[in-house]
Amino acid sequence: MVEMSVAMVEEYITVGKILKNQGNKGAVRVLPLTDYPERFENMSRVRVSVKGSRRELNIEQAYLQKKFIIIKFKEVTNLKEAEELKGGFLVVTREELVPLSEGSFYIFDIVGLKVYDRGGKLLGEIKEVMQTGANDVYVVATGGKPILIPALKQVVREIDLQGRRMVVAMPEGLAEL
Repeated sequence: MVEMSVAMVEEYITVGKILKNQGNKGAVRVLPLTDYPERFENMSRVRVSVKGSRRELNIEQAYLQKKFIIIKFKEVTNLKEAEELKGGFLVVTREELVPLSEGSFYIFDIVGLKVYDRGGKLLGEIKEVMQTGANDVYVVATGGKPILIPALKQVVREIDLQGRRMVVAMPEGLAEL
């Protein structure tokens, strides 16, 4: 009998991209890649993934400036060290995500779901989520022309993240596609 050990692989979600330094004291300008940019003001640490390596840094100060977040890390004390972080990504674990309200889902959880109609017929797989303002639209790859499905409660009847599937009731006019 062979004993096997399974290593736990931690999943990281990108919440920001470091664009450049901000001033000469080690602060960086971050483009938030999250719907919750205020999260940075409440965080004490974050992982920075840059050039194939990941390290945890302590946030000394974070504040919103126009559409960017300015972050000063305790470990980054000068311009040179800040420039080394340029192009890096701020990542968090799933446990560190902002909790969503019931019936709301993260886009990265929706992409890749298999989509079925109420009769159980496979329609395709979600390849993209378009954010239109009024409601999101799921782009479903079918092997032919993609189907655009509005993310509305009357259309999306079930989302099963564990089973990686979605059940939809196609609106009139889309049902024959």
